[in-house]
Amino acid sequence: MNGVEDPDHALMQRIASGDARAFRQLSDQHLKTIVTYAYRITHNRAEAEEIAQEVFLRTWREAERYRPEGRVVAWLHKVAQRLALDLLRRRRGTVAVDEALEAPASDNPQQLLVRKQNVQGVQAALQLLPERQRLALVLSHEQGLSNSETADVLGLGVDATESLLARARRSLRQLLTQANPESEGQRTQ
Repeated sequence: MNGVEDPDHALMQRIASGDARAFRQLSDQHLKTIVTYAYRITHNRAEAEEIAQEVFLRTWREAERYRPEGRVVAWLHKVAQRLALDLLRRRRGTVAVDEALEAPASDNPQQLLVRKQNVQGVQAALQLLPERQRLALVLSHEQGLSNSETADVLGLGVDATESLLARARRSLRQLLTQANPESEGQRTQ
C-alpha cells in the first residue's frame, strides 16, 4: 500500500470481532460513495441502494476473512461492482436513467440549466464508452481511487489500467466533441 496505513483496516479488525460501532463508522464513511458507484453502473437509485446495503452486509459477515491487500474502500468498490454487474446481467434489458435527482437551489437558473445540460452530455457520452473504460473513469475520477486501486477493482495490472484510462479519456473527449463541435472551437481560441 505504498507505506500508507489505511485506518479502515483497524475498523475491519474491530468489525471481525463483532464491534457494531466500528461497522457503523465504516458504513457511515463509505455508504454514499458506494451508492454513487453502484448508481453509475445500474442507473437506478433503488438498485444502487440495495447493492450498497448488500456490500455492507457482506462486510459485516465476511470481515473475519478480509485480508488487507489495499485500501478497504477499494475492496468495497470491488464488491459493489461485482454485485452491480451481476444485477445487469440478470436484468439484460435497457437501463433506465433515474430522473428523480433533485436540482440544487440557484439564484441563476440559466447557469443551472447549462450545468445540467453539460452533466447530461457527459453522462450520455460515458454510456457510449465500452463498459471497462466507463468503469475505469468512474473509479478513478469520480470515486477518487488511485490507478493501482482501480486496477485491483477491475482485475487488471496498473499499466493496463493506465492505458485503459488514456483510451477512455480520448474516447470521451472525442464523443463530447462530436456532440458539441462548437465547444472544440472555443477551446482553441
